[in-house]
Amino acid sequence: MLENKKHFVCDNNKEELTLGTLHFHEANELIRQKLAKCSSLILRNVFAQRYIGCAMPTGKSIYVFGTPGNDMAAYMDGGSIEVFGNAQDQIGNTMNDGVVVIHGRCGDAAGYAMRGGTIFIRDDCGWRVGINMKQYQDKCPTIVIGGNAGNFLGEYMAGGIILLLGKAGSYLATGMHGGVIYLRKNIDLSGITDDLSICPLDDSDETKITGLLNSYSENFGDELDKFTLPDIEEFVKIVPKSARPYANMYAN
Repeated sequence: MLENKKHFVCDNNKEELTLGTLHFHEANELIRQKLAKCSSLILRNVFAQRYIGCAMPTGKSIYVFGTPGNDMAAYMDGGSIEVFGNAQDQIGNTMNDGVVVIHGRCGDAAGYAMRGGTIFIRDDCGWRVGINMKQYQDKCPTIVIGGNAGNFLGEYMAGGIILLLGKAGSYLATGMHGGVIYLRKNIDLSGITDDLSICPLDDSDETKITGLLNSYSENFGDELDKFTLPDIEEFVKIVPKSARPYANMYAN
């Protein structure tokens, strides 16, 4: 059972809550009340309740059994959320810090305007993941995707890191003006626009990718059939050529 996996934290200061068909307003009020008294909360029978873990601070953990709704971990400011299943749209919306782990796939716009923290997605993701991610000082928002990504991955990306182990959809990194996307060399890179550069890795890139791959393996490796970490030599990085790719469209 997933609950017996090494990453499932057994904590004496934990509580459980069954959501079932509770309306998301009522569900989130109960979640806040529980987390005020404990450090870890197990949510069972989750049926698409929105805003789970919204603005959650450091020191708190939520384990979700079921399918959380839109905007899980929105504005999250620390702590961790682990989902044993799929997640819906906009997980990590404007997330500031913390870790989200999805043992499945997620929908569209994960990491929308994300400002910090890390999201690990075991399988595929929908469209517009990482849209308008941004980076400030020591905050470096990071998304690791183990499967394929839908269209517009990294759209208007202004900072941070996206590591994709599968294939990218169309319109990759449209309007990207900061940050870096790491892709496998064996995928079709012919759709990369002239606004972007395909670059070899440097030592710093290799260190970052190695750390993220190790974390991905720790989270999901024993769930994936014959999973082995990709070699660093398999990756290239995508970076923008300009911090203002559309400057010529506007009057000075």
